[in-house]
Amino acid sequence: MTQPTFLVTGALGCLGAWTMKNLLDANAWVVAFDLGADIYRWRALMDDETIARAKLVNGDISDYNTVERVVLDNGISHVIHLAALQIPFCRANPVVGAQVNVVGTVNVLQVAAKHRAQVKRIVYASSTAVYGPPQLYPTLPVPVDAVLAPATLYGSYKQDNENCARILFNDSGVESVGLRPYVIYGVGRDRGATSSPTKAMLAAVLGRDWNIPHGGRFHFQLADDAAKAFIRCAIGEFNGAAVFNLNGIVASVPEIIDAIERVAPNAKGKITFDPKPLAFPEELDSSTLKTAFGDLPQTPLGEGVASTVEHFRALVEQKRIDIDNALA
Repeated sequence: MTQPTFLVTGALGCLGAWTMKNLLDANAWVVAFDLGADIYRWRALMDDETIARAKLVNGDISDYNTVERVVLDNGISHVIHLAALQIPFCRANPVVGAQVNVVGTVNVLQVAAKHRAQVKRIVYASSTAVYGPPQLYPTLPVPVDAVLAPATLYGSYKQDNENCARILFNDSGVESVGLRPYVIYGVGRDRGATSSPTKAMLAAVLGRDWNIPHGGRFHFQLADDAAKAFIRCAIGEFNGAAVFNLNGIVASVPEIIDAIERVAPNAKGKITFDPKPLAFPEELDSSTLKTAFGDLPQTPLGEGVASTVEHFRALVEQKRIDIDNALA
């Protein structure tokens, strides 16, 4: 097989930036695609020389012709599709949310269906939000094929994407892997309903008070690990259309705060949280992902929090981070 050429959609987001970093560090052929142009997350993760090697194409994922053009013009063979609007944005503007999250994904899948000789596989981000409230799942961990009952438009859109991927494989043979992240953390995670634990790490570096507006236990997934998982699923041996729960460390908010305080002792007592848990089951079964693709990175909680805090500390010292934006 010739060297794959990757397209990363939503490449300026947190997971997109970490995916770009990993691919560029491996000297992969990769094209970034995003509607925006602000590369501030790239600057937080990569040096100027690495960034200079990145090709960024600006475009709207909800425009089919634009998606097809970037795939054909760049000889794309593998797509890591991360472009999406998150829960608060979908709630605020359901039409735009559907255009980006559903139509955008269908565009990627349909381009792959039309150009099957070129595009080998799509790996896309689904979400834990496809599941319903915790009381629907009395037995933990919750299997990947459990009943889905999304309580948000975002979760509903992600469920639509899983269905579309399955149908387009049956109809056109489009290979796809959907991964369901839970709470991603790490440098660059500054947007979305579950970004607050990461912001608490930056606040600890700055000596500021911070309140995490939820409690509970959940899969806590380092962005670097998640990016590596998406890349593995893009190139690993596989055939079909499947969805998997993304692996991660199951941790509670008090455990996360304790991990922050161990590496930033001056933050002790400054990070608080609201006890109400997230509205999703706290533990998901990711064993089918391991069966399909083998062992994937899973950084221990203390190590992942420590590396994130130290990364933030270096960025603050080097003045390579917009603090107000990162804590917005």
